[in-house]
Amino acid sequence: MADSLALALQLITQADAQLLGIVALSLRVSLSACAVGALAGLALGAWLAVARFPGHQLLVWAVNTLLALPSVVVGLLVYLLLSRSGPLGSWGILFTPTAMVIAQSILVVPLIAALSRRLVADALAQGGDQLRSLGAGPLTAALLMLLHERLAVLTVLLTAFGRAVAEVGAVMIVGGNIAGVTRVMTTAIALETSKGDLPLALALGIVLLGVVGVIHGVIALLPMRDRGLREALA
Repeated sequence: MADSLALALQLITQADAQLLGIVALSLRVSLSACAVGALAGLALGAWLAVARFPGHQLLVWAVNTLLALPSVVVGLLVYLLLSRSGPLGSWGILFTPTAMVIAQSILVVPLIAALSRRLVADALAQGGDQLRSLGAGPLTAALLMLLHERLAVLTVLLTAFGRAVAEVGAVMIVGGNIAGVTRVMTTAIALETSKGDLPLALALGIVLLGVVGVIHGVIALLPMRDRGLREALA
């Protein structure tokens, strides 16, 4: 174990080309998925916060339930859609980074939607009357609250990115774990461990933990920055 750890640190410090390629692809796929998921999730969350219609609570329950959606189930559904015999098989994107982005986007949309809905609902309870008195409609007020609570929204998006970058089941199913094409950190760790190449697996694990640690560090610092900004403006 000590030898493997020493070799893993050597791979990181020497900026091994294979290691950097896998990390770069992981970040590119997860960032793209979060960008797509943010557009859909924030819009859905804002709408759910103000919409009132028969079945509204059922839809909110469904979104909250999808927070626990297993990634392998998402991978299976996307695989069935994109496979050669599936309805979207003509696109020819199975076992490509695009398919991985689609799978991760589906995973993060419920998370972003559920958290942003709660965020907008709480913000409207505090300042919604003022916006409505100025003539803002319900959806406009909800979207304005997302802009006003941008640090909280950033926390939501960072949380979604953390889930995406650490996910393994869906991307392995729809990506195929092809070297140099669809091999990301989580799938590479699983493969290299099964092959017995522990130094590379450990190096990728250390980098993945570092990425997740940075995300949670930023999340922890955001409230402090927000308080400092408010005090400076007071």
